Amino acid sequence: MAKKKKRKISANTIGTNKQARRLYEILETFEAGISLVGSEVKSLRAGQVSFKDGYVQFRDASAYLIGIHIAPYDKTGVYDQHDPERPRQLLLHKQEIVMLKAKTEQKGLSVIPMKMYFSRGKVKVQIGLGRGKNVHSKKQDLKDRDISRDTARQLAAYK
Repeated sequence: MAKKKKRKISANTIGTNKQARRLYEILETFEAGISLVGSEVKSLRAGQVSFKDGYVQFRDASAYLIGIHIAPYDKTGVYDQHDPERPRQLLLHKQEIVMLKAKTEQKGLSVIPMKMYFSRGKVKVQIGLGRGKNVHSKKQDLKDRDISRDTARQLAAYK
């Protein structure tokens, strides 16, 4: 059996969901393609995307990205504009869709978009399978981050 090559995500990041790691404990991540129209791609090249309340919904053996706002491209005519909040189909393997759908239904996990980027000229979305954090775990994460920052400062002071 051949080994899978690890793919490196390029520096062509369009946008990131800054709330994802704060609100969710990410268990697994997946890379998915996304079905877009031309004006959406132009708008993404300008970096006009907002993840605000985005999530992935499963319908009829397909995965859809809901709640992502891609701003209308201002140089497109009135009749060729896209709906900024429309559901966009994610391009995943059927096994991945079945597995993600089963995990979200049984274990109470959520699938959320984490990052959007260009990979070889195509728009890709990094989605994460995550469990919502409670207030206690959010505070613990802040404490751990503060402790690691303080130790790094002290180590830098001794060098």
